Amino acid sequence: MTEKIRIASKQDAAAILAIYAPYVKETAITFEYEVPTLADFEKRIEQTLARYPYLVAEKEGVIVGYAYAGAYKGRSAYDWSCEVTIYLAKGEKSRGLGTRLYQALEAELYKQNVVQLLACVTAGNSASIKFHEKLGYQQVGNFPNVGYKFNQWYDILWLQKALQEVPRLPADFIAYQK
Repeated sequence: MTEKIRIASKQDAAAILAIYAPYVKETAITFEYEVPTLADFEKRIEQTLARYPYLVAEKEGVIVGYAYAGAYKGRSAYDWSCEVTIYLAKGEKSRGLGTRLYQALEAELYKQNVVQLLACVTAGNSASIKFHEKLGYQQVGNFPNVGYKFNQWYDILWLQKALQEVPRLPADFIAYQK
């Protein structure tokens, strides 16, 4: 089976949205209540790619997962830290695809001089927590009762990974170049 990881484009939005929609409708993995529109997703991809990588994984030409990075916070002092996100199509978990996709994302972020990676995970999502820990992330924060979905409150966890040794003086952050 041919697998490929590549940069996402606006034209991938429908396929990416098809992966994301069940997470919105059926889980508290994302705290969105409504599935975004196709136009919203196209805009999200373009906005992300202006500064960070947005990657898709394909099998036999079909998009089966995606991962991207975004600003941790909007202040300049945070340029060397970013939030990372990954979603896989149902049936694609526990086959190594997520690991390969995250490793490709991390390789791109390393080239941008990113130092710290942060992942926000809904507490109780043991598969995501184990996935991140396997890749070297450590839990650094627990925010109780900050998300409300499906008639219940959820805690969120922040996990962090140093992508490279923390320098005394960081090299300039480099905006993503497609």
